[in-house]
Amino acid sequence: MERNRRDGGMLGSVAELFDLPADIIAGLPRLEMVGGRQLYLERHTGLLSYSETQIDANTPAGVLRVRGRKLTLMAMTAEELRIGGQIDGVEWVEAPSC
Repeated sequence: MERNRRDGGMLGSVAELFDLPADIIAGLPRLEMVGGRQLYLERHTGLLSYSETQIDANTPAGVLRVRGRKLTLMAMTAEELRIGGQIDGVEWVEAPSC
């Protein structure tokens, strides 16, 4: 029982049992950046805003804000997106209130 607490509880145990990364089991978003020119996001749940200087993507973990210049959506599916352009910053922000 003590081992489960140290390893992340039940999610950690399931991930270890099936030899999977814990973020996949928990449904957390996965980010990959290639230099400052491209960002790949898995497990988004939609775009909240889109412009050449800022893109806000909704995820199960919150809103991911990408700031930069000449930002473009290079590819987008129901759960994945690829953003190109000059990426100056990436941050987690609170969801806008409706």
